[in-house]
Amino acid sequence: MDGETSEVSAPRRRGMRHVAEMAGVSPSTVSNVLNNPELVAEETRRRVLAAMEQVGYVPNNVARRLRGVPSPLVGAVVLDLANSFYTEVCRGVEDRLLQDGCMLTTCSTDVQPGREQHYLGELEKQGVRGVLITPVATGLDPLVALSGRGVPVVLLDHRGDGRLCSVSVDNVSGGEQAAAHLISLGHRRVVMLTGSVEVQQTTDRYTGVRKAFREAGLDPDRAVLEVRVPPPDVAATAEAALEHILRLPDRPTAIVCVNDLAALGVISGLRDRGIAVPQQMSVVGYDDVVFAPQLAPPLTTVWQPKRELGRTAAAMLMDESRPGHRHQSLVYRPRLIVRASTAAPCR
Repeated sequence: MDGETSEVSAPRRRGMRHVAEMAGVSPSTVSNVLNNPELVAEETRRRVLAAMEQVGYVPNNVARRLRGVPSPLVGAVVLDLANSFYTEVCRGVEDRLLQDGCMLTTCSTDVQPGREQHYLGELEKQGVRGVLITPVATGLDPLVALSGRGVPVVLLDHRGDGRLCSVSVDNVSGGEQAAAHLISLGHRRVVMLTGSVEVQQTTDRYTGVRKAFREAGLDPDRAVLEVRVPPPDVAATAEAALEHILRLPDRPTAIVCVNDLAALGVISGLRDRGIAVPQQMSVVGYDDVVFAPQLAPPLTTVWQPKRELGRTAAAMLMDESRPGHRHQSLVYRPRLIVRASTAAPCR
């Protein structure tokens, strides 16, 4: 079939010169608005931003990186974004990054070292501004090496050794507070549901639980039974662990959970088996996520400053590029929130 063909060219990308002409400034002033806004008067900056919007100017970040301008992209590599704890932490990260014109991309490792290595490699290839990470393992050498290659790294919810900035919570204290509460109610045999042994936070909480029993004059080897609930679906694995717990000859009267997600699974499983909480079994969570006070019964748990944790880690990362930066290690203290899921044992 004969006919004419025509080509429609894509609209040309508007550049800095168009913006400069519209705003009545030089291209270097437009560049400063994008890269060094503190050097531009507020009125001029607003005029340039208005011109950008009017002409539809979008900065070419690839070209900016080639010119040595830092990427606006920051990576967060965490254990499990399905856990509301990390969702709230990442919201805090986003809030702080927005102040510096940056944005966040998130990855879940599911506590698998291979996934962690993959994500770190891909983020480095992307030339990200930096990485916030809750590492799977305690060995930090690969992360220190990544930082040495020019990708700033901040440990998120993880204690460091001084070679990297870190923001964490005193999980030993959190476990100790949870156990001390149960001891004060009269519990003398409890189960501690833990996750993977590699994760620092989990082992610290277990250490704190044992410490509380020891300081109360009780033998933690007899009083505390550890049961592991592997990720990623800790709610399901925690519920499945009840079959083992409830068949124990000297059945515990309380369950301390590695996090609130595990506590959700435990409470649901106990309800399905006709076991009343807290009358027949007390349950303690960890994190105080958004659904904790909405459970039936409302969950006794250990509160952590989730958004503040994220904001502080992001601020540390932004500070990495400033002259005179020194690595910092900040440790927050958690606190027990007592609600209706714990009571004195019925026997």
